[in-house]
Amino acid sequence: MKQQEKKTEKAAPVRLQCSVTCGEGYRQRLVSCSEIYTGKDHYEYGYQNTINCPGTQPANVDSCYLGECPVLAMWRVGNWGSCSVSCGIGVIHRSVQCLTNDDQASNLCLDDLKPEERRTCRNIHECELPTSCKEVKSLKGIREDGEYYLTVKGRLLKIYCAGMESDRPKEYVTLVNGEAENFSEVYSYRLHNPTECPYNGSRREDCQCRKDYTAAGFSAFGKVRLDLTAMQIITTDLQFAQTLDGRPVPFATAGDCYSAAKCPQGRFSISLSGTGLSVTQTARWLSQGNYAVSEITKSPDGTKVIGKCGGYCGKCTPSSGAGLDVQVL
Repeated sequence: MKQQEKKTEKAAPVRLQCSVTCGEGYRQRLVSCSEIYTGKDHYEYGYQNTINCPGTQPANVDSCYLGECPVLAMWRVGNWGSCSVSCGIGVIHRSVQCLTNDDQASNLCLDDLKPEERRTCRNIHECELPTSCKEVKSLKGIREDGEYYLTVKGRLLKIYCAGMESDRPKEYVTLVNGEAENFSEVYSYRLHNPTECPYNGSRREDCQCRKDYTAAGFSAFGKVRLDLTAMQIITTDLQFAQTLDGRPVPFATAGDCYSAAKCPQGRFSISLSGTGLSVTQTARWLSQGNYAVSEITKSPDGTKVIGKCGGYCGKCTPSSGAGLDVQVL
C-alpha cells in the first residue's frame, strides 16, 4: 500500500493589535516556517534557516491607522525666576502656557486650574521696612497710592496706602474676601404689629410690614481704614465702601426698626481672612435704642464675625465707639 505523503497547511497569520490607540502606528505578526514532510523521508526546513526556506519571507510588520487623535491641552510651567528686588518684598515670575500634546499654543486649558504666574518673594534681612505709609513715602520716595508691605507689630502685612500725594497718607486693609462677606445693614421693613416675631424670626419680605424706616441702608466694603497706633479699624471711614441702598452704614454695624419682641433683622458680616488681622477676643458690641438686641457670632480665630441686631428701633455698634479692636495673627 502506497504511503500517503504528509501535507502541511499554512496557518492564518495572527496579527497583534495596533501599537497606538489613535493616529498612525504599527502592528506585528508571527512569521515562521517549520519543517515540511514532502514524502520519502525527505524534510525541508523553514525560515529559521532562510537558505532552506522556499520563496521570500513575508513581512512581519505593517502600518496601521486608527483615526485622528483628539487634541489634548494642559498647563505647562517654567522655572521661577529671580526676586525682583534685592531687599524687602518683591515678586518672582514664571512662564505658564497652555500647550497641546504636540506643543502647540492652545486655549483649551481650564482657567480655574491655571497655576500661579507670580508670587511674592522676601529679602527682608538686607534693608529696613517701613512701619507706616508716611515712611513708605519718605524712605522710598513713593507718591503713588497702592499696596505696600509694612511691619505692623513685628509682622509683615500688605497695606493699601491712600493719599500718598498728601502730607498724611492713610493706611487701609484690602478685604480679601470682598464685599460679599463684608457688609453692614440697617433693615428697612417694619412690622405693622411690633409685638410679634413672625416666621420664628426668619426674614420674609411678604411679612405684614411696611418698608418705611428712614434710617435704613446697606453698605459693602472693599477696604477698611486701619489705625496703626490704636490697632483699630475705623468703622466710620467709608472711602472704599459702596452704599447700595438707603443711607451709609458704618462697618461692623447693624440695626432695624422691625420688632420689639427680640427679633433682630439687621445684619453685618466681617471677614478678615487673608489680611493677617483678626478681631480681638475682647472685642464687644453694644446694643443701643429701644428694645435693642444683638446676636454676635465670632469664629475661634477672630477672622470672621457675623451679627444680627435690631429693636424698635435699635442697633449694635462696636463697644469702643468708631473703632473695632484688631490684632495681627
